Amino acid sequence: MTDSAGDSNINDPSRTPGGKGARGSRRAGKDEAAGESAKRPTPWYIEIPIVVVLTLVLIFVLQTFVGRPYMIPSGSMEPTLHGCEGCTGDRIMVEKVSYYFTDPEPGDVVVFKGTDSWNVGFTTQRSDNAAIRGLQNLGSYVGLVAPDENDLVKRIIATGGQTVSCQEGDPGIMVDGAKVDDSYTLQPLQYPVDPNSGSEACGGNYFGPITVPEGNYFMMGDNRTNSLDSRAHIGDEYQGTIPEENIKGKVQFIFLPFSRIGGVDDPDIQG
Repeated sequence: MTDSAGDSNINDPSRTPGGKGARGSRRAGKDEAAGESAKRPTPWYIEIPIVVVLTLVLIFVLQTFVGRPYMIPSGSMEPTLHGCEGCTGDRIMVEKVSYYFTDPEPGDVVVFKGTDSWNVGFTTQRSDNAAIRGLQNLGSYVGLVAPDENDLVKRIIATGGQTVSCQEGDPGIMVDGAKVDDSYTLQPLQYPVDPNSGSEACGGNYFGPITVPEGNYFMMGDNRTNSLDSRAHIGDEYQGTIPEENIKGKVQFIFLPFSRIGGVDDPDIQG
């Protein structure tokens, strides 16, 4: 018995160094199969959807937490931002990161969502078709379609607790009794001002004094006689001001058209 067992062990190739018996062959086959599986590329019909989904998720994250581009559709912010009906409006980059660490300040040019009184006359750009409207809403989350809301761009003139006004005889817009810097505004004025109700120094009709509610901002366009800004909404629940939560971000620079590329100034208008 002992001799038979010994003979069997000696003659079994799988038990000798370098032997290629049944078990060795199976092991080698498994290793080769594993290697081939590791080298096999992901099918395109799986890889492409994954890349698309990851790209859309990245765009969503960037636009939700970092910033996004906008187009200027009107001339209310001339000469700082260019826009008019039928022309190529400035494309601006608006970032949100600044306001994670500091509060919006007078002089900042910001994009914000209008309150109810600012939204009068706003009409949706969405399709009447439910399916198409659903796709448009989905596209807005990843920046492929504009949000279905009244987003506007103006400059902050006064902040919560400050009193803003412009009365007969004032040298310009007054905040807490001091004239703000208006060197960035459109000069000469685009439209004439009725001297019976306003002045060129005020850039339109007299208004105020208005005390800005805490957490809100008084907004004005740089094109003073062609801007429906906080002055036009003084009778609403916020006295024409915009709550901080409505602010989308700070305008940092113009990236199109190429002839207009450059930063957007945010001067210390209250000195």
